[in-house]
Amino acid sequence: MKLPNYVSGEWKEGTGAGEPLVDPVTGEELARISSQGIDVGGALEYARSNGGPTLQKLTYRERADLLGKIADVLTANRDEYFRICLLNQGANQADASFDVDGAIYTIKYYAKIGRALAEQKILKEGAEIPLSKTNVFSGQHFLMPAKGAAVFINAFNFPAWGFCEKAAPALLSGVPVVVKPASPTAWLTQRMVEDIVKSGTVPAGSLSILCGSARDLLDHVREGDSISFTGSADTATRIRSHANVLRRSVRVNIEADSINSAILGSDAAPGSDVFDLLVKEVVREMTLKAGQKCTAIRRVLVPRQFMQAAGEAIAARLASLKVGNPRNPEVKVGPVVNKAQQAACVEGLKLLKQECTVLFGGDEGFQPLDADAQKSAFVQPTLLASKNGLDAKFVHDVEVFGPAATLVPYDNTAELIAIARRGMGSLVASIFSNDANFVREVILGIGDLHGRLLVVDSSVGSQHTGHGNVVPNCLHGGPGRAGGGEELAALRAVLLYHRRFVVQGPPSRIGDLAAMSADASILYS
Repeated sequence: MKLPNYVSGEWKEGTGAGEPLVDPVTGEELARISSQGIDVGGALEYARSNGGPTLQKLTYRERADLLGKIADVLTANRDEYFRICLLNQGANQADASFDVDGAIYTIKYYAKIGRALAEQKILKEGAEIPLSKTNVFSGQHFLMPAKGAAVFINAFNFPAWGFCEKAAPALLSGVPVVVKPASPTAWLTQRMVEDIVKSGTVPAGSLSILCGSARDLLDHVREGDSISFTGSADTATRIRSHANVLRRSVRVNIEADSINSAILGSDAAPGSDVFDLLVKEVVREMTLKAGQKCTAIRRVLVPRQFMQAAGEAIAARLASLKVGNPRNPEVKVGPVVNKAQQAACVEGLKLLKQECTVLFGGDEGFQPLDADAQKSAFVQPTLLASKNGLDAKFVHDVEVFGPAATLVPYDNTAELIAIARRGMGSLVASIFSNDANFVREVILGIGDLHGRLLVVDSSVGSQHTGHGNVVPNCLHGGPGRAGGGEELAALRAVLLYHRRFVVQGPPSRIGDLAAMSADASILYS
C-alpha cells in the first residue's frame, strides 16, 4: 500500500519505490510513501491562489466553526487513529491519547477563541495613537492574515498533535496549510488529512499534505509564506540558512532539540510529598511515548545529599513497569519509533555512560515482553547518575531521544542555576519545592533560557498539568538550543500567520477600518 499525497486539490501517488513505514514491534512493513513526481511548487501556488482567498472570505467566527467541524471529524475517527498509533508507533492507549486527544483538544480550543473574535476579518492591536497636536492625524496598528501559505515540517513523535497545534491557528487566521510530516509516522497525519478532506469540511486548497521527502519545497516559498519546523537543531539550521528563505525573508518558527530539567529543592527531603511528586513525574516523562517527547525530562537536578535516595526511588518505579509489545495489557512502555531511532538512542547512551554511572537499565540485550528483540525497536528505560555535575560534557549536550534521564547533583542554588543554564536554552524546566525563596531565585536565574517553567509544591499536589504536557493556552517554545520559536498561547500562535502594519491618517479613515476589525486583546484572555 502506498499512501497518496493530497496536493493541488487532488490525491496523487508519488512515483518510485518510496519509503517503508514499519511496525516498530514486529518490523513488518505497513505502507510506503513517496513525494517523487509531485509538483511541489504547484502545490504551494494552488494553496495560495485557491485555499487562501476562499478562507479569507470567511470571518474569524466562520473559520472557527470550520475548526469545530474538523474537531468533530477527528473525534468520529478517534478509534482508527489509535489503531494506527499502535501499528506504526507501537503506542499504547496512554501514548496514543496524549497525541490524538491532545490534537483534538487543541483544535477545539482555537475554535473557541475564533468565535470570540466574531464576524471580522482583520485584527486591531492597541489604541489609536495621536500623531498631531490637534488630533487630526493619528496612527493605528492592525494585523492582517498573510496572503501566503503555512508550511509545516513536522517531527515523528507527534504526528497528530504536531499537525493540529500548527494547523488550528493557521486555518483560524485564514491561511492555507501544507504539511510535510516526518516519514516514519506519516500514516497518522495522512489519515487525518484524508478524513478532513473527504468530509468536505475545508475549501479546496486550504489543506494539503506531502508524504516523503520535502525535496525542493523550500525553493518555492515566498515572502508571504511562513515555515514552522519541529525537529533537530541541524535541520533547523539548514532551513534557516536556505538561500530562498533568506532572500525572501520568509518567516520561520523553530522548535528544536532541548535538554530539559526537573529540579528538586533542598527542602524536599526523601519521604516528603514534593520528593515523591518529582519521582513520579520523572518516571512518567521517561516512559510516556517511550520518552520520545521534545519536552521530556533529560536531566534531574537534585541536592547532592539526596542523590542516592532519588536514584533508588526512580529505579524502583522503573523496575515495576513492563516494557514490550503494547498489545499486551500488562505492558506500560513501548518501543521507540524504528530501528534507526533505536540505534541513535544506543549511541547516545554510550556517550553518557562515559561520564555517568548506570543506576537502572542500559542493557542493550534486554528482552522486551512479547516481542522479538532482533526485529523490534525497544530501548530499555535507563537512569544514569552524573559523576561530574556542571563539568560534564555529554550530559548537557547529548539528548537521548528515548526513555533515558540523568541525575545531576548540585551543592547550592548558584551551582544549580549554572547547571540548568548549561542546556543552552530549553523548552521547559520543572521546579519541585515548598521554599518560596528558592523557587523565586531559580525562576529569576533560568527564566530567560526557558520557554516554560512548571512549579510544583504541596498545595498543587498531583493536580498540575505535567512537565511534558503542552497546553494550547500557554506558550510552547524556547530560546537558544530549543529553537527560539514561540507557538500556541493563542496570541503568539495566531500572530505567526498575520502581518502587522500601521495605518497613519485622519482618525475618520482609521475609524472606518477599526470598525471592521476585531480587538486582538481578546487573544490575551
